[in-house]
Amino acid sequence: MRICDKIKFMRQAKSLSQEEMAEKLGLSINGYANIERGGTDALMSRIEQIAEVFEMDFMELMSFGERNVVCLTGGENHVYNVGIITHTSSASANFKHDLEKSQIIIEAQRSEIAHLKEIIELMKALNPRPST
Repeated sequence: MRICDKIKFMRQAKSLSQEEMAEKLGLSINGYANIERGGTDALMSRIEQIAEVFEMDFMELMSFGERNVVCLTGGENHVYNVGIITHTSSASANFKHDLEKSQIIIEAQRSEIAHLKEIIELMKALNPRPST
């Protein structure tokens, strides 16, 4: 998904008009519309500003809807290079699936432990140990 498509999607998801976005960014409506259409290459500082309007950080916006690794490098003069590597391997998808499955199992086990503790407490209350 292109960054301009992500920006348009997020704007619509936040129920903002192009006019409202342009105002928040200090741009003309046409200037903002050009970014959204992909007619203008937005500077990284502008994309960071757009991400702030959406209440997300730059990396969240860049990786939204993607399975990517984003590499951001910069020097003292704050010139940045962005490299995006798309992961399409099934191993990555399998790992994610296994991780989600493990999290579900762990949550089920935690719930079972909590129930067993309740049963133990009820049994103790019903059958107190005799004093010696």
